[in-house]
Amino acid sequence: MTLNCAVVGAGPSGFYATAMLLAEGFAVDLYDVLPTPFGLVRAGVAPDHPNIKAVTRVFERTARHASFRFFGGVELGADVSRAELLERYHVVVYAIGAATDNRLGIPGEELLGSLPATEFVAWYNGHPHHAHRDFDLSAERAVVIGNGNVAIDVARMLVLHPDELRVTDAADYAIEALGSSNVREVVLLGRRGPAQAAFTNPELRELGELMRADVVVAAEEAALDPLSHGWLEQAGDATSRRNVALLADYAGRPPRGHEHRVVLRFLRSPLALLGDGRVEAVRVSVNRIEAGADGALRAVPTGVTEEIPCGLAIRSIGYRGVPVAGIPFDERRGLIRNDGGRVVDAGGRPQLGEYVVGWIKRGPSGVIGANKKDAAGTVAHLLADRDAGALGAPALPRPGDDWLARRGGRVVGWEGWRAIDAHETARGEPHGRPRVKLVSADELHEAANGVSAPNSLEPSRSC
Repeated sequence: MTLNCAVVGAGPSGFYATAMLLAEGFAVDLYDVLPTPFGLVRAGVAPDHPNIKAVTRVFERTARHASFRFFGGVELGADVSRAELLERYHVVVYAIGAATDNRLGIPGEELLGSLPATEFVAWYNGHPHHAHRDFDLSAERAVVIGNGNVAIDVARMLVLHPDELRVTDAADYAIEALGSSNVREVVLLGRRGPAQAAFTNPELRELGELMRADVVVAAEEAALDPLSHGWLEQAGDATSRRNVALLADYAGRPPRGHEHRVVLRFLRSPLALLGDGRVEAVRVSVNRIEAGADGALRAVPTGVTEEIPCGLAIRSIGYRGVPVAGIPFDERRGLIRNDGGRVVDAGGRPQLGEYVVGWIKRGPSGVIGANKKDAAGTVAHLLADRDAGALGAPALPRPGDDWLARRGGRVVGWEGWRAIDAHETARGEPHGRPRVKLVSADELHEAANGVSAPNSLEPSRSC
C-alpha cells in the first residue's frame, strides 16, 4: 500500500523532507508557488556565491526518483486549498518558508528609501514577484540594519565591482542598476557588540576581499567590553571567536584607498528614520552590554544618540512566515503552530496528517544544511505516526498530472523546469555566466515549452 504525500514548498527543507519520505516508500508530490524549484537557493543566495547553489545537484537526484512529481506555479490558498490536499494525500508537509520580514517598529519606517532586505534580495535574484521593483540607488550612503548573513550579503552586493557582478546569475536589470549605482558607502548596524554578531566566518572574511571596497571598523568598536570578553572566553563558540579576530584585523588595517567602503558599526540601535518624504538619516542609540537577571548579555541604551546621514535604509532583522487560510498559525512568532514538526491547533492538539519543516517550523535560522537535520526531526515524528496508524485517510485518490491544469492553472512539471533550466543556462554560456534568469511568470511558462505538467507517473491508488 503506497502512502501519498504532498510537500508544499520546493526549497531546501522541502527537498530534504521529500528525499527522506521517498526513501521510506512514500509517493511524493512537491508543490511550489513558483514555476521553478529550489526556493531561496535560487532566489535568496547571493549571486556571487555559486558554490552554495551546488546543493541543487542533490535535489536533482531526488527529483529522478520514480515516485516523485513536481507541480510548479501552484499557490497554496489560491490555486489549491489545504482541504483539497488533505482530501487527496495521507500526509501534507508544509515547507513554505518565511516570505516576509520583521519590522523595526520605529518612526519613519514608511519613508521612501526604507525597505526590507527580503524584497531587495528577491529583486536582485530575479524573483518573479519582485522583478518589477525599481529601487532608487542614487544616494551615496546606505545603511543596512542587521548583523546576520543576509545583511552582509546586501552590503556586499551594493559595493561589488561591475566585473564581479557581470559573471553572476543576478537578474540583468539588477546587474545594470547595481553597476551604475551611486552608493559609495554602506554602513552595517549591529545593536550588540562584535562577540554577538551573527555573521558566519566566510561571509565576514570575504568582505576583506572585495575588488573596490575597503572594510572599516573603528578600533574602539572592535574592542570587547569586559562582559563580552568573559562570555567569549567561557562560553563563546569558534565562530564568534573567529569573528572577533577578523573584526580586530579589519580595525588594524590601513585603508587601501578604494572608492567604496563597508563600515561596520556595533552597539547601535535604530531609533527613527528621518527625512521629509524620503530617508535622509537614521537616528541611532548608542548601546552598552549588560547582564540581565538571568545572566544573559543584552544591549541597553546609554542615552546617547547619533545621526547617520543616508538615502537608503535596508532592514535585515529576520524573516517571518505568512499565514495560510485554515492552517494553525502563531502570529507572534510568525510560524505554523507545531510541536516538533507536527502541526497543532491553538490547544496543542495534533492535526492528523499535517507536518511542517524549515523556517516556517522553527524560524529563520541556520544555513542551508541545517534544514536537513530539521527535516529529519519532523520525518521521524511522521514515521512514528505512520507506524501507529495515525496519518490521514484521504477520501480521494492521488491526483493525476493534469488535475490543476484542468482547472485553468498553469502548472510546470519537472520536465518543464528542465526546459527552463536549459534555456537559462544556454543564455548565460556565451557570457561566462551560470545562467541568465527569466524573471517573469510568462517568460518562465513560455520557456517550459508548453510542457505544463508532464510528470512520469500515473496516479497511485489511495489506501
